[in-house]
Amino acid sequence: MLNVECLPASQNWLLLNSGKCDPAFNMALDEALLEALPRLQQPVLRFYGWTWPAATFGYFQKYSEVAVATKLRPLIRRPTGGGLVPHAADWTYSAAFPPGHEWHSLKAEASYRRIHDWLRLAFAELKIETELAPCCQKTIAGECFAGYEKFDLLWAGKKIAGAAQRRNRLGLLIQGSVQPPPVPLVRADWEHAMRRVAERHFAVTWTDYSPDVELRQHADDLVREKFSLLAYHQKR
Repeated sequence: MLNVECLPASQNWLLLNSGKCDPAFNMALDEALLEALPRLQQPVLRFYGWTWPAATFGYFQKYSEVAVATKLRPLIRRPTGGGLVPHAADWTYSAAFPPGHEWHSLKAEASYRRIHDWLRLAFAELKIETELAPCCQKTIAGECFAGYEKFDLLWAGKKIAGAAQRRNRLGLLIQGSVQPPPVPLVRADWEHAMRRVAERHFAVTWTDYSPDVELRQHADDLVREKFSLLAYHQKR
């Protein structure tokens, strides 16, 4: 659970709402954010959507296996691990933390639990009861929302949120997907609840952020050199 006693008294985070973007650009911008963290020196919470349906899969997965598991195209290899995630009607976000930040120092299981407890509290703000999965229930190997892993977010026993991580010397990148439960719910209200929970439990203040020229150029370069190339996605 969230332990506010272990968190800094006050900290400023950057808030980036990208809207709907091209699938390749979505992954490129998240990777560019990770690589920019030593320069930014602030956590970044990003909300984003998809200009058309797509699917992403984990960095270490085999393309040939995920290609037969979904009809969604394009298939984009994420910079993080995890399994196959459909992006047709989901709410996507990422959270990035610079080296030296408390989140960056967490072990993978601890940061995975914390990010989903954050989501749980956000849904509670909206009067929707969810819970963290106590253990695992796998049904189809490699598919993120078939069954669930420990500390995934569940609604009525079904997984509605999962995440994937990449932690290196540049920082920590968490990419998450929420498949909203079938109840009256507006995405903007959920995003607002996420911000309120961070203010209350992480002592966060927010600064609206737009990618600067350097970051945007790097993301565009990553699209051209990696994420738009079928050969990159099929490299294993």
